[in-house]
Amino acid sequence: MRLSNNNNYIIDIKKILANARQNAYTSVNSIMVEAYWSIGKRIVEEEQNGFEKANYGESILKNLSVSLTEEFGKGFSYANLRNFRQFYLTYPDPMKCYALRSKLTWTHHRLIMRVDNKEVREFYIKECETQNWSSRILERNINTLYYQRILSSKGDLSESTSKDDFEKQTVDDFIKDPYVFEFLNIPYPQNVTELEIETALINNLQSFLLELGKGFSFVARQFRISTETSHFYIDLVFYNYMLKCFVIFDLKTTKLSHQDIGQIDMYVRMFDDLKKQENDNPTIGILLCAEKDETVVKYSILKDSQQLFSTKYLSYLPTEEELIAEINREKLIIKQQLGL
Repeated sequence: MRLSNNNNYIIDIKKILANARQNAYTSVNSIMVEAYWSIGKRIVEEEQNGFEKANYGESILKNLSVSLTEEFGKGFSYANLRNFRQFYLTYPDPMKCYALRSKLTWTHHRLIMRVDNKEVREFYIKECETQNWSSRILERNINTLYYQRILSSKGDLSESTSKDDFEKQTVDDFIKDPYVFEFLNIPYPQNVTELEIETALINNLQSFLLELGKGFSFVARQFRISTETSHFYIDLVFYNYMLKCFVIFDLKTTKLSHQDIGQIDMYVRMFDDLKKQENDNPTIGILLCAEKDETVVKYSILKDSQQLFSTKYLSYLPTEEELIAEINREKLIIKQQLGL
């Protein structure tokens, strides 16, 4: 009997086992998420039967923690039981819990339920599902106010966004202000050149893409674009498959100037003329600046352009207070520009 040299069947069997393990993990996760919700519900019901709810609630959680740990081992600390309780209080509708069971891990839910705003929670749930965010990426994005930075860039002056608004995505939904590049490990205040920042971004391309958001794929750095008489080099070029267009970035380590705006405008026009394919949408140009000059923005083509944007970048991880202050500053500027 001759043995086959075809090893495809081995690959197929490995895929079957890998899929089975993944399905088993998903199933277990789904069951446990539902169980944690049910535990939280039962804790709340028990608390509501107590006369002094605060003291009574604390004592039942401590006693329950001891009892469950003795029988089931780790995972039932006082803090975790509080998380189960909060999970139920965040999603008291059993149908909502059922919908959430198999979508994300318990670690994802534990992070998301700490977000106070319902619309913001829905945003993070949706992004985790569609972009396959790990819990680590989710935590980083929550801590850096990912959602609020997108609203800041698109000029949304409201404190919340309706579900319908989520479905009406525009170019502004893919741009943040400010961007946070703490993964570059550049000392602050920074004393580096544009080329050094560009190199650091490429060396940390995965983190850079995650910060840019959905749909971006890297094309080239120092992309040469030529006319009959001259050559020009664009710092960074990406393609966004959701927007169906090229997105070019020009890095600036100094405050934004009108010369910078003229340069990115020329690059975008050249790219549309020489590189854009028939089925592509118009090219987007983004000036990444260490500092923005709002007077320059107000009285330049940036103000009304649908293709040109200027955003600030931070080379360090700011505190939540610093980020909120930066976002509120952007909102105030937008209000002034709109005459509100």
